[in-house]
Amino acid sequence: MTDLVQQPLFNLGSINIDHIYRVPHLVRPGETLSSTSYRQVLGGKGANQSLAIARAGGDVTHWGRLNSGDDWARDILATSGVKTRDIVPVDEPSGHALIQVDDDGENAIILYPGANHGFSECDIDRWVAMAPAQSWLLLQNECNGLAHIMKRAHEHGLSIAFNPAPMTAAVHELPLDTCSVLFVNRGEAASLAGMSDNAGADELLDALACQLPEVEIVLTLGAAGVCYQHGTQRFELPAHEVVAVDTTAAGDTFIGYFMASRQVNETIEHCLQRASVASALCVQQAGAAPSIPSAVDVDDAFADWDSLVTSASHAE
Repeated sequence: MTDLVQQPLFNLGSINIDHIYRVPHLVRPGETLSSTSYRQVLGGKGANQSLAIARAGGDVTHWGRLNSGDDWARDILATSGVKTRDIVPVDEPSGHALIQVDDDGENAIILYPGANHGFSECDIDRWVAMAPAQSWLLLQNECNGLAHIMKRAHEHGLSIAFNPAPMTAAVHELPLDTCSVLFVNRGEAASLAGMSDNAGADELLDALACQLPEVEIVLTLGAAGVCYQHGTQRFELPAHEVVAVDTTAAGDTFIGYFMASRQVNETIEHCLQRASVASALCVQQAGAAPSIPSAVDVDDAFADWDSLVTSASHAE
């Protein structure tokens, strides 16, 4: 590590209660399908990413809203090392998700935002004002108030990392040029770039680099690996070959481990490699939060697995 001082990281993120159903295949229109198992666990992209950062050894404070009867979800975050003092207990239902996971490890999700869409501008202004300048702010697209917090955070000198998932038309109206890092999968990148989902990774990166020249782009491609673009610098990293059991939290795990490494100023190559290992371990376990690996497991696998070769290029 080049610098062991951690930059504080604040995550304005969703906290969901996930209802997970194991099915032989994803339900088709008009079909009634029996589930082979059911579990209720902590989820939400915000909570998952905070958990991943904490389990990776990062310093993360979660800004969130949770029904007062769901304290068990807050306890999981706190036990894992997430700072939870700014998770507000509310009377309205917590966000929740109905998740199908099929025998190939693919998933389909129905999301109800609940308390995650109740952030006030006063809450946001108060939290941003308390954050030290030069801190990181992590955002996803499962909470309201994103345009407001991006503007306030940028004015306050925070570095913004944004994962526009789930992708909606409203994302196109956000001030994405205020972001320092943008995490996107192929579909999200194609939507932002106005291109087909079949567009190649290089085409997508070229288009996003043209639209957002100052923003670091991290393009996750599942089994095809991950790409990184910033200015004239581009890296490509293949994925580890593993048998996927459940891909639910793979992207959140990747982002959490990337940001935890970024907090201590690791090289981009190291951030990508450690996050890739963590994501590969994640997909081999069932569930969202329960599948996010510990730093010990990730670092052991990092040491044991053959190094993945990155290819660097200079974008035109």
